[in-house]
Amino acid sequence: MDSTFRSRVRTVAALSIASAAFLSGCASGASAPAASDDGQPIEVWARAGTDAATTYDALFKEFTAKTGVQVNFQGVPDLDQQLQTRAASKKLPDIVINDSAALGNYTSQGYLQEIDKSSVEGNNKISDSLWDEAKGLDGATYGVPFSRQTMVTLIRKDWREKLGMSIPKTQEDLDKLATAFATQDPDGNGQADTYGMVVPGSTERGYLGWWASSYIFQNGGSYLKDDGDGKFSSNASSSETEKGVTWVKQQFCTPGNVQPGALTAATSVATPFFQTGKAGIILTGPYNFGSFDAAMGKDTYEAIPAPEGSVDNTVLAEGENIYVTASNAKKDQTKQVIDFLVSEEGQKAGMTAGKQPIVRVPVNSDIDAATVYNDPRWGVVQDALKDSSQAFPSAINFVPIKQAAAESLNKIVSDCGTDNIASGLKELDTAITTELQSQNAAS
Repeated sequence: MDSTFRSRVRTVAALSIASAAFLSGCASGASAPAASDDGQPIEVWARAGTDAATTYDALFKEFTAKTGVQVNFQGVPDLDQQLQTRAASKKLPDIVINDSAALGNYTSQGYLQEIDKSSVEGNNKISDSLWDEAKGLDGATYGVPFSRQTMVTLIRKDWREKLGMSIPKTQEDLDKLATAFATQDPDGNGQADTYGMVVPGSTERGYLGWWASSYIFQNGGSYLKDDGDGKFSSNASSSETEKGVTWVKQQFCTPGNVQPGALTAATSVATPFFQTGKAGIILTGPYNFGSFDAAMGKDTYEAIPAPEGSVDNTVLAEGENIYVTASNAKKDQTKQVIDFLVSEEGQKAGMTAGKQPIVRVPVNSDIDAATVYNDPRWGVVQDALKDSSQAFPSAINFVPIKQAAAESLNKIVSDCGTDNIASGLKELDTAITTELQSQNAAS
């Protein structure tokens, strides 16, 4: 553990802790005296750009009209950096809404209070599997599920139909469709200027490890194996993971199956290849529906259930949790905010109240996403979340593991002349094991 990390832990451990019936009365990594309510509006932060922030503003306007509780909301794109700054001043925002995958990192730094799940109104409307994703290594609950989504396969429907091809049901079908899009002039302009798949193959922010994970899951593989009791082991060198990586490498090594420059492309660079009609397949989040509809027309492309690998059609699931910070002393306001955000009213407001949904697939089981959006594509995502999805472990800090996966995979797929998959995955296995040991999470 480096000195900077230890310093952050000590800084946050000095934060005051709220003592409340709603909360467990303790915080991860802290034991300071109880803080007092400063009488100011409850402060809520979320990672949100301009469009998402307008939805949060509309949602909290509804909340205040309903409860009288004032909210100071801030959309903070560089959320984690700003949290560190506030932690240094020993005054975090009261509530943070951010990725479920942030939980392990936040608990290790002492940012969070433990939450009493039973005190959340409507907690039984949230599935046990989602509550499990909100647990830390100690088995305690440190977040409340707020929104979920899965990766979804989008295909240029007009291209597929022009070439007389069926909706792909398997990874083999998807591979053939990608090759056809690259070689059979699906846009009919007489030029060889179309490609199969959009791939964010960069190591930046672990993009390639993130993108490839669904195809690895579909072959029974994974980066980690959960051994229980807060312990994990690497699964990177398993035969199942190797099978998934073999399929991924095949796409990079088949001319035209991925867009030019894929090995260095982040999502911001890769995604426009689909949006501007240069590539015909993209595995992405449903948050892109709106921008794709505006750019291409809703009827131009289709959202399909993920094609199956050798085992099934599991896709990566992600989402956001509500976190109560260590310096929060506003017990009554906090409970009212959380109860509203997970209620049917609050969830629907998060889906429809502004320019961009901040609740994608609702965690409240009383709500059907396809019905609220009046869009069957959201049914594909909701069905995948329920029946065929897998999330990265959230109890640990998964960021360095995703980064290690991206770096290893990038190296593997960039060398098409060498059979380097097994050796590359053994290197990844070692890197993951080392990281787990550094987090005291290795079996």
